[in-house]
Amino acid sequence: QLKLVESGGGLVQPGGSLRLSCTASEFTLANYVIGWFRQAPGKEREGLSCIKRSGTITDYADSVKGRFTFSRDNAKNTAYLQMNSLKPEDTAVYYCAVQRSVYCSGSVRFFDNWGQGTQVTVSS
Repeated sequence: QLKLVESGGGLVQPGGSLRLSCTASEFTLANYVIGWFRQAPGKEREGLSCIKRSGTITDYADSVKGRFTFSRDNAKNTAYLQMNSLKPEDTAVYYCAVQRSVYCSGSVRFFDNWGQGTQVTVSS
């Protein structure tokens, strides 16, 4: 099991911003595709985006387009999720995941290695 360490979650007011980080521990992130997911209370885990090793990004959630930006910095062994214009409905636990593949997917079943998740709460 590969170790991914997530950070950056917290409580933010509607309209605010947060940046989540996902750092690979003891393995080289550049060799993996990276998925970002979230799970709201009582809901299934939702795929947000997948970043190929080349940096090509596929977005899966219309609800976050134009507000969330996904990126990777292989030199820092870290992936990022920049969230702007946050809404109460963005409240969820956010997860990063990696898979050694040339393909990308927004499916939970595609990924074998998951971070611990970080809580994001959007509330006034």
